[in-house]
Amino acid sequence: MAKYDISTLHPVFVRQMEALAALDIEAVMKNYTEDAVLLRFEGVSVGIEAVRETFTGYLTVKPTLVELQEYIETEDTIFYRAIMNLNGEPEHAFGTLVVRDGRIWRQTAGFGG
Repeated sequence: MAKYDISTLHPVFVRQMEALAALDIEAVMKNYTEDAVLLRFEGVSVGIEAVRETFTGYLTVKPTLVELQEYIETEDTIFYRAIMNLNGEPEHAFGTLVVRDGRIWRQTAGFGG
């Protein structure tokens, strides 16, 4: 399994991981465009205020990156699989970030094996 130096990855991904680790909703939101869409099995968040509401709830489980298992990027798309701690429990996570103008425009995110 590949080991990744997070600091060398796409700057949007690095900023997002740092903002989540800091539990900083304002830093998280700076990573998103006004017309961002977050697609999850639990539902779709359309627009910056809906994305903010989703992440406000998500930060209550204190997400921390345990291990980045797989990662690939192009200039505007990031695809990852990781193990995250949520409320201190490991959880498999996966997702895609589509970047526009240096911020997240579209995102998919899910948990489970």
